[in-house]
This record gives sequence, C-alpha cells and structure tokens, in this order.
Amino acid sequence: MRLTVCRKEHFNAAHRLFNPNWSDKENADVFGKCSNPNYHGHNYELTVKLSGPVDEDTGYVYDMKELSLLVRQEVVEPFDHKNLNLDTEEFKQLNPTVENIATVIWNKLRKKISKEYDLAVTLYETERNFVEYNG
Repeated sequence: MRLTVCRKEHFNAAHRLFNPNWSDKENADVFGKCSNPNYHGHNYELTVKLSGPVDEDTGYVYDMKELSLLVRQEVVEPFDHKNLNLDTEEFKQLNPTVENIATVIWNKLRKKISKEYDLAVTLYETERNFVEYNG
C-alpha cells in the first residue's frame, strides 16, 4: 500500500523577475510589475508531498517531524525574509520565477530524501498562482 503524506510550510521573500540580456523596457513588457528594479515580495506557501509505502512497524510513510525539519533547513531558513536575487546563491544567475523556485526546492529536497519516495512540491506565489513540480 502506498500513501502520500504532505507537509505545508511558508516563507516570505522578495524577488525581481528580469532577464539581464534585455532592456528595462523589454523586461517591463514581459514581466510587468514583477520586474520592478526595487523588487517586490510574496508570502509563499509550500506543500511538500511524499508518496511511499506505509512502514509496518511505525505506521508512517515518512516521519513528519523529520520532514518538517528537512523543509525548514533546506527551504525556510535559506529563503525566508530574503531577497532571492541578492541573498541566495541559487538565484544569483537564475530568474526567480515561481517555476524556478519550485524546481530549486524540489532539487534541494530530492538530494536529502530517499528515491523510494515519490516527491512533489507545490508552491503558491499567490492564492491564484501556483506550480507543482514532480521532477
């Protein structure tokens, strides 16, 4: 039997969407207000989903306390209250779109979670704008 367990976390971060190879006008045309040179912020909501077998001894798919600690160490602590463009190595050369942020989060977690588990992350940038990445 396989089940999916989910852990929800949140973090607040600022960013600017822009392509350094484009003019300010081109960036504004494509990214709109999200290309503000002074940055803007979001209250991100993150759901991490792990699917796997239920352990007969514990009844767990995955220890939720361990998952919580892992998400906090790998995502919340490095990204919370940061300017993603300026304060994180991951986005110094990568445009911090919600798509790219979700992919970075997935890759960071995938390195720490056994391949026996299917991993998915859902990242909400706003109530209406979100992405899901499954690797």
